[in-house]
Amino acid sequence: MKKIFLSGLLLTGLASTVQAQSDVSLGLKVGGSLSSFSGEQASGYKSIVGYHAGVFANIGLTRMFAFQPELLYSRKGAKLSGADFTTHLDYVDVPLVFHVNANGLFFEAGPQVGFLIAAKNKTSNITTDVKNGYNTVDAGYVFGLGYQRKTGLGIGLRYNGGFTNVEKSVLVGSTKVQNNIRNSVFQLYLTYSLNGR
Repeated sequence: MKKIFLSGLLLTGLASTVQAQSDVSLGLKVGGSLSSFSGEQASGYKSIVGYHAGVFANIGLTRMFAFQPELLYSRKGAKLSGADFTTHLDYVDVPLVFHVNANGLFFEAGPQVGFLIAAKNKTSNITTDVKNGYNTVDAGYVFGLGYQRKTGLGIGLRYNGGFTNVEKSVLVGSTKVQNNIRNSVFQLYLTYSLNGR
């Protein structure tokens, strides 16, 4: 009797898994970014154009709600106003967003964590690796809207803001100095969904 009960539970679990997977679509995402810095010490910076690209899985939870984890390569940064000095920050971003859907139109919001893979300052024809001066993890949030079906093309506009400072703190004498500078990025993108059911 116990084995039958456990087998029944196992079959119920498998059926639920198959049912849940029937509302999953995988997709590709690519787009442009307008990025800058925000925070108390960021007033001297202006926006630069970047890009992002990657993959996502859209998991339908109900008819109106979906969960969409993503894996993106993102170029962020900013340019110092009045100077030929640009900072490029390259991240692998992992947004974990929730969608509210209405016949393809969606609104989204959720947390994001980014892992810094490169940081470079560029002035004129000189590029300098400055990764050691930046934090390797960037915690933030995203929200946006767009149009995306379970199959085919989609489009979206998203804002990505940072909670954490991009620069590491430094010691000046015996004083610890932490610049309040965070990522601030607008992203316009296209998606293509595959394997929708």
